[in-house]
Amino acid sequence: MCKPLVFLVTCLLFASQTVYAEEEHPCNDCHEVDVARFESSPHGSTACVDCHAGAERRHRRGLDAVDCGQCHAEILAEQAVSVHGPDGVQRIPGMALPSCSGCHGDLHAMTPASDPSSPVHASRQGETCGTCHGTGQPAPPGVHTIRPIEAYIASVHAAKVASGEHGASCSDCHSAHSPLPAVDRTSSIHRLNVPGTCGACHAEITTQFEQSIHGLAAASGITGSPVCTDCHGEHRILAVAAEGSPVSATNIPIRVCGPCHSDLRLGEKYGLAAEQVPSYEDSFHGLAARGGVQRVANCASCHGVHNILPSSDPRSHIHPDNVAATCGKCHVGAGRRFAIGPVHVLADDTPNVVAYWIRAIYIPLIWFTVVGMFLHNFLDLLRKTRHPAPRLRRPPEHCVIKERMSLPFRFAHGLAAVSFIALVFTGFALKYPESWWAGLLQLGGTDGGLRGLVHRVAAVGLLGACVFHFAHLAVSATARRQIAAMLPGAADFREFFHRIGYNLGRRPEPPTPVRIGYVEKIEYWAALWGTAITAITGFVLWFENFTLTWLPGWVPEAATVLHFLEAILATLAILVWHFYFVIFDPAVYPMDAAWLTGKPPFSRAEERGEIIYDEPTEQQGGQL
Repeated sequence: MCKPLVFLVTCLLFASQTVYAEEEHPCNDCHEVDVARFESSPHGSTACVDCHAGAERRHRRGLDAVDCGQCHAEILAEQAVSVHGPDGVQRIPGMALPSCSGCHGDLHAMTPASDPSSPVHASRQGETCGTCHGTGQPAPPGVHTIRPIEAYIASVHAAKVASGEHGASCSDCHSAHSPLPAVDRTSSIHRLNVPGTCGACHAEITTQFEQSIHGLAAASGITGSPVCTDCHGEHRILAVAAEGSPVSATNIPIRVCGPCHSDLRLGEKYGLAAEQVPSYEDSFHGLAARGGVQRVANCASCHGVHNILPSSDPRSHIHPDNVAATCGKCHVGAGRRFAIGPVHVLADDTPNVVAYWIRAIYIPLIWFTVVGMFLHNFLDLLRKTRHPAPRLRRPPEHCVIKERMSLPFRFAHGLAAVSFIALVFTGFALKYPESWWAGLLQLGGTDGGLRGLVHRVAAVGLLGACVFHFAHLAVSATARRQIAAMLPGAADFREFFHRIGYNLGRRPEPPTPVRIGYVEKIEYWAALWGTAITAITGFVLWFENFTLTWLPGWVPEAATVLHFLEAILATLAILVWHFYFVIFDPAVYPMDAAWLTGKPPFSRAEERGEIIYDEPTEQQGGQL
């Protein structure tokens, strides 16, 4: 009885397998699968039972999980110990692990990685990896990099991939199935392995880096030495010329070289010179770079980019035998037509004797002059506030106020005033480019915005005002007589001491009215002096190649110091001295409008004796 039963079961099983084999797609009776898509997929030649073991039998109790390791054992072994595998993330309890279908898509309709429609194609890896690593979202627990996909999408690598060019995708740097944490020494993104990972695409650059002082230090295990990602970033790697790139011309000193070479801890540990960064920032090149000028020497211009070598290496750009060629890239004739001065020298340690004496003289001069002007005007204001003169604010009848500034004088003054204000604003914006007010003129572009351009245009405007002024003097005898009255004399000293005594209460009456006194003379000659000094030094700095070629080596630094200090003195003199007498002096407040109308207010004209009476008045003692 038993043998016939066994025979019957055997026949039934054989028959069912025969029917399954003869039927082309038996699983479609219950499971709808797009046969055409499945057959065109990499798994198209695979039978259902090859992946779904036991499917040839009844499977009411469910099927065993698909084991991709039956065919892809080596890949599954790699993934198992990676950050995506069960053996690699046990330190993060509860963290969901990606599955094969989670990355590759529906296994019945998956496409090869070379197909642009594949979720693991280079152009779509950002989107696929972003399902866990979150574009625009904070990283999940256990993932230490914040918004890596968002950063990658903005990178030059993603842009090249999206345009169909060769560019790095997620798997190119992290590997496809065996990504490891950066702290793992076998990881492709461990700092010791980063140059090799980047070198898969940038072989020539990597070779240069590995032979450089940074590459050799990093390879020897010095963690303070930079590798590719320290300078270029990790995921958001931008093109060199892109705005915001850490390796752009203006950002290299601040965001790349500066953080390490100005770090006191690293400096003490590795013997790095402390003055390198601050001396560059205060130099002609540094100020221009801080102001956003792209076409100016930065750290990489002189030291190299990836092939940075110590100055003692004959291959180094800054080796004594190569310095002339390095500087000559921008300054033709360096080392032959003009000497190359010391580099990375702080202002206080400068060997330039002329610049030293300029500072030694000008800084005390600024303090003495400005404080003296302030005290002079404060005493004048205090006297006029406590003992206001009983003078009329409006001219009485039968009097005429003399014209103080003719139209040519007013034109020259207006042009000079506008130019000077622009020069001051843009000049200090160039000196302190990080200030908020300097940013008002940073309107884009690659050459420092408008600051440098407006500064030079304003300089030409100020010189134009001077040229017009002297041309006016050349053709007008009346103008020459007015300016001749500006020549200083002994009477000016008497007037000065008389006014000081009067303001201190030592004299009962103010000085005798004079049309041109020491106040106006100080303003006029100080303006000419300041214009001459800033113009000469400004041209020295503007045409630096001519300066370096034809003038002694100490001239550029001395001109820089003198230009800046004279600008400070001129600005403070205008604010403290000139603005008081034309705005804040009670005799003219709220303003002396002579620069607009040519005639001063009555009270100021009376103070200077600039009133003509056309009939006898009490003020004139009954005389015309």
